[in-house]
Amino acid sequence: MNIYGLLGRDIGYSFSKNYFSNKFNKEELKCQYKNFDLQTIDKLKTIIQQAEVKGMNVTIPYKQEVIPYLDKLDPIAKEIGAVNVIKFESNGKLTGYNSDFYGFTESLKPLLNTAIKKALILGTGGASKAIAYALDNLNIEYVFVSRNPDFKELSYNDLDEDIIKDFKLIINCTPLGTHPDVENYPDIPYEYLGDNHVLYDLIYNPEETTFIKKGKQKGATTSNGLNMLILQAEKSWEIWNQ
Repeated sequence: MNIYGLLGRDIGYSFSKNYFSNKFNKEELKCQYKNFDLQTIDKLKTIIQQAEVKGMNVTIPYKQEVIPYLDKLDPIAKEIGAVNVIKFESNGKLTGYNSDFYGFTESLKPLLNTAIKKALILGTGGASKAIAYALDNLNIEYVFVSRNPDFKELSYNDLDEDIIKDFKLIINCTPLGTHPDVENYPDIPYEYLGDNHVLYDLIYNPEETTFIKKGKQKGATTSNGLNMLILQAEKSWEIWNQ
């Protein structure tokens, strides 16, 4: 039986296992999907040696850490600098891909309006790199917002009325607000949001984060990360079987 799985840390909450298990049942595929919940990335070596494993998704915090364990990167994953899909090739080699940017792009397109020229990306982890790549392809300017900004980034303290009104798309790539810490949210000045804003949260559990609730209260268009996850999951399956 072919085995696929999710590589991450503390991933009991994971969407992927349920999604793929349901898919395999529904389509009567003789496959299994497992959580490879590793406290340290070096344990990956033992999984790689299992012949039945044919592919993996990768989540927090290993989207960048996994790269040295791979034999090759797809050009897009190389440019992004983060991997969320690993294909186990028939010759035993491991190739890294990124389907996050595809899932994000296709789920964002229906939400865009003509006022959106600039975006704030909250967070600077592996997921944020795929978001930046997608925005480049959509010709939307962006700036990263970080708790520890470098010279090209903004801090949360920098965010004022002028910036919020100028940057109509705000994407949460941080884990703030993920179950069970549902009261948490990114510290931005929500009072300056309006009905031309789009707030996109990569979190999908809970379905409606405090970040999204605060955006809705100001009339913003909002989306959680569920549609992105479904799109990137199907793209993963396509990659594993191409």
